[in-house]
Amino acid sequence: MKTLKTTIGRRSFLKRSTVAGGGLVLGFSWMVSSCQDKSVEEILAMPEEWFEMNSYLKIGDNGVVTIYAPNPEFGQNVRTSMPMLIADELDLDWQKVIVEQAPYHADRYGAQFTGGSRGIMTRWEPLRMVGASARYMLVEAAAQAWQVPASEITTAEGMLHHEPSGQSAGFGEMASAAMSIEVPEEVTLKEIKDFKLIGRSQKNVDGKDIVMGKPMFGLDYHEEGMLYAAIVHPPAFGMTLGVVDDSAARDMPGIKDVVKIKTYPEDFTKAIFDVNAFPEIVAVVGNSTYEVMQAKKKLNIEWKQFDSYSESLKGWSGEISESTVPRGLESSDSHLSEMEALAAKNGTVARRDGDPKSAFSKAHRVIERSYSAPYLAHNCMEPMNTFASFEGDRVRIATPVQIPSLIVPTVAGALGIPAENIEMEMTRMGGGFGRRAYGHYIVEAALISKAVGAPVKMIYSREDDMTHGIYRPTYHAVYRAALDEDNNLLAFHVKAGGIPETPLFADRFPAGAVDHYLAESWEIPSNITIGAFRAPRSNFIAGAEQSFLDELAEEMGKDPIAFRLELLDRAENDPVGERNDYDAARYAGVLELVRDKSGWGQNDGSLNRGVSAYFCHSTYAAHVLDMQLKDGKPIVKKVTTAIDCGIVVNPDAATNMAEGAITDGVGNALFGEMTFKDGVPQKNNFHQYRMIRMSEAPKEIDVHFVQNEIAPTGMGEPPFPPIFGAVANALYRSTGKRHYSQPFMGDSEVIG
Repeated sequence: MKTLKTTIGRRSFLKRSTVAGGGLVLGFSWMVSSCQDKSVEEILAMPEEWFEMNSYLKIGDNGVVTIYAPNPEFGQNVRTSMPMLIADELDLDWQKVIVEQAPYHADRYGAQFTGGSRGIMTRWEPLRMVGASARYMLVEAAAQAWQVPASEITTAEGMLHHEPSGQSAGFGEMASAAMSIEVPEEVTLKEIKDFKLIGRSQKNVDGKDIVMGKPMFGLDYHEEGMLYAAIVHPPAFGMTLGVVDDSAARDMPGIKDVVKIKTYPEDFTKAIFDVNAFPEIVAVVGNSTYEVMQAKKKLNIEWKQFDSYSESLKGWSGEISESTVPRGLESSDSHLSEMEALAAKNGTVARRDGDPKSAFSKAHRVIERSYSAPYLAHNCMEPMNTFASFEGDRVRIATPVQIPSLIVPTVAGALGIPAENIEMEMTRMGGGFGRRAYGHYIVEAALISKAVGAPVKMIYSREDDMTHGIYRPTYHAVYRAALDEDNNLLAFHVKAGGIPETPLFADRFPAGAVDHYLAESWEIPSNITIGAFRAPRSNFIAGAEQSFLDELAEEMGKDPIAFRLELLDRAENDPVGERNDYDAARYAGVLELVRDKSGWGQNDGSLNRGVSAYFCHSTYAAHVLDMQLKDGKPIVKKVTTAIDCGIVVNPDAATNMAEGAITDGVGNALFGEMTFKDGVPQKNNFHQYRMIRMSEAPKEIDVHFVQNEIAPTGMGEPPFPPIFGAVANALYRSTGKRHYSQPFMGDSEVIG
């Protein structure tokens, strides 16, 4: 068993108070709670008194328990999985658990961060500590009431038992007495073998409400008397607001005001997610979404190019850096030529093992391939939106957001109020993928509310959303391999860059597996705003790397999986260098599992198979993709997947995340592309931006998890990057053609 100190926990979440008559109200919660068997109304009517054990947990006198899910939810199912961690340690009856979304509250809930596949990883022990602490207090209360040793009391499904005396009681019966028990200095967590909920699939606590269309998302939020707002931003990157003639818009029916908004104060030091290409916008405010959308078409605005400027950026650890945003109207064609030009020059050396220059000069032959990928738009199903009500020196906000703690200081700076005067409800997100980490839309709504003196619901149109920025960068990579006369691998070289960031991970596979290894990077500045996109940087470099390894294996006359395992065996047993950031044995483990589960090598010739594997977000994922051609078009028949993410808390949820990542990756690999001409995005809605269709999704996805007792690691992102390489490698075996540039198919092509 693992024993944890609760000192940190006591400061952040072990805060108690007795709450009578209907429960604890945190924030301005309008969200719907969930319970497995009964309606919310039935459950909430049951307790006559609630007892708040800590900030995450309250117990009704009848044994019904409410657990507050701390992190924002956008489909990864943390509103089920995180409460499971508490419930398992507390030995609750899951059928008597109500889950509610906690509001933003940094002191109570710490970093309420959804991103980087770090949710379960970072909450694994703290949330179990919450449950274990509450269980300790209930056991101590029962021991005092029954005058028996606490060590003789057991718990199960919300009940306390003392077998020697035959006494038992529900948690609700002991909740009041437990409030007088001191929070323990330390608690002992369960052994993995004793888990009752963790590792067993539980249905999404919001599943029924989602199917029934209950109000859960930001777009659902409504307050009586609120106004609606729509924004207009410059038509091109590199441009800013000039002269505005709003007279015609003001005369439109239902229009209350037209305001100009500047997101950041002068000399504002941006945080890492304060990315916004268009900090000056025009907002139209009125009685309905339709009216403001119509009125904004009547605005007559002169836009102008901006000059290059510098901005300050505060990094993760608080360091301040300066960057320059260049002037100009950029185009995709020139971007590609710029990247190819830099790829032909020496880059910045990120890692060098051995003497790669000498090894390449002595090579019998050199294999060299170049790969590129375009910008990608996030295209969340639910466009950006925020409700904001500014009054006096306070503001209430309801919004779908991934990282509230990082946008609150920006909102406070923009409004000129203390951060503690911001109350934020985190609505369920209709998709995120990194896009909702950038909260400029929240600042905009708050400033609009302040300007018009009324509560406002600000909503982006799909065109606003797709053309406003925060794209996956455009990338380019060159891979080279040196072979001797016997086709042995002598040296490996990767040079990768992009606009405006490099996708290079210098210490990832196959670093550590080759005697002579060189990794170089380069970057080109841009005024097109980019940001985190599901598995940032990995989502390109994995596909390029795995495509090259596949082609290299073929050139060497080796089976693609056997070749990768050969390299991983070297990295495990005789590694080169000391900075390798992956565990070669675990990496090999997913390749071996996917090989066995897919029946690799047993193909009767009817399927064209592509394999790919990658490590990111502390997790290992491998895919075998089976493809067939129909009328010359590829059909993804099946994807077999192996994942090592440590302990899987909720297998159904983890499987769903893998299925979503695979389908999303197949679509982006085949069709995803955003292009620019003179700074103008060339696609602004789904009639132009090609997404995967239902008939094109894999016909079958078979997901397998490596069984181990390692603490959970990332899950939402790791299955995404390797699917690009699996698609490319299967396409080659289907068509005989290697694909080096994404997307692999044209915008108008339909498969399935």
